[in-house]
Amino acid sequence: MMEKQELQDNAIAEDSEDLNADTEVVAVVGAGAWGTVLSWLLAEQGYRVNLWCYEPDLVMAIRNSRENLGYLPGVLLPRNVLATSSMEIALEDANAIVFAVPSHAARSVLTQMLEFLTEPLPILSVSKGIETDTLMLMTEIIMDVLPASMHDHIAVLSGPSFAQEVRRRQPTHVVLASDHPDMAAEWQKKLMTHFFRPVLSTDVLGVQLGGAVKNIISLGTGMLDGLELGENTKAAFLTHGMDEIIRLGEAMGADPKTFTGLAGLGDLILTGTGSISRNRDIGVRLSRGRSLEKLMEERMSVAEGVNTAKAVAELAKRHSVEMPIVAAMNTIMYEDADPRSTLLSMLERLIPDHVETATANHAS
Repeated sequence: MMEKQELQDNAIAEDSEDLNADTEVVAVVGAGAWGTVLSWLLAEQGYRVNLWCYEPDLVMAIRNSRENLGYLPGVLLPRNVLATSSMEIALEDANAIVFAVPSHAARSVLTQMLEFLTEPLPILSVSKGIETDTLMLMTEIIMDVLPASMHDHIAVLSGPSFAQEVRRRQPTHVVLASDHPDMAAEWQKKLMTHFFRPVLSTDVLGVQLGGAVKNIISLGTGMLDGLELGENTKAAFLTHGMDEIIRLGEAMGADPKTFTGLAGLGDLILTGTGSISRNRDIGVRLSRGRSLEKLMEERMSVAEGVNTAKAVAELAKRHSVEMPIVAAMNTIMYEDADPRSTLLSMLERLIPDHVETATANHAS
């Protein structure tokens, strides 16, 4: 009797033969909400998409219903999205790769890809996180694992973008960054629609830092909402959080202007206040007494702020940057500190940097 994996792969191969052989192929590695919606978007643009899924059962579900019920229910995937759990099939004939794997699994999945990458391909990182053990950003992990011939082909996508709203064709503005402008422009051409608008940047570091650190701040805004501490408090908290992101970014060599744009402030507003934000939701539940361990067991989708908090605290220490909000999030999540007293005590000690600067300038 044929194994389930073999049945899946044979069916996928048959579907592939039915599609136009000249169609450009994009491999999307990672079938969470974001990988799924980008697969839909690229398929709508006329590309053939090989969607790699970690779970074989998810492959069968997508093939049977054309829907990813676990991560993005309600989104019907076009026939030119071909789901597979075989990395070999996912990368076969691929002209470009979208890498949509969470930071904690990125290295192992990239290692799987190595065997089947026969030539340098453009690769777009769309995950927002930092590897805990190495403190590497996503593009740094990619460069650490993949051959040097791929290093000039890397770009990153970030900014305020809920997958559900992209699928509803609601106007979404994001940032595409690369050290090589032609590479970013190539991805912009692939992804640009009347509702999905990537703008270009060369600040790869800043775009990634903004996307990663805002998730931690958003855990805190969720806690404030769960504790019903009010909108005044949340506005102040977001302002202080933005200060922390900018301070770390400047210390690491990023362009401060990046953080007042879509990849910083825009993403922080969305994730810190949006009703469907995963990180904010975790914060709400933690503030109401739920244990972090149980919350993470229950969730299929990753809340990157939880995985990133320790890494950002270490980066702050390495670069001698004070980040009291990041420190408080770590204390609450990993030392079982009381959310209300920890947050209120921290807020009592904080004075916004821009107020201090304005006062100093006026006095002089």
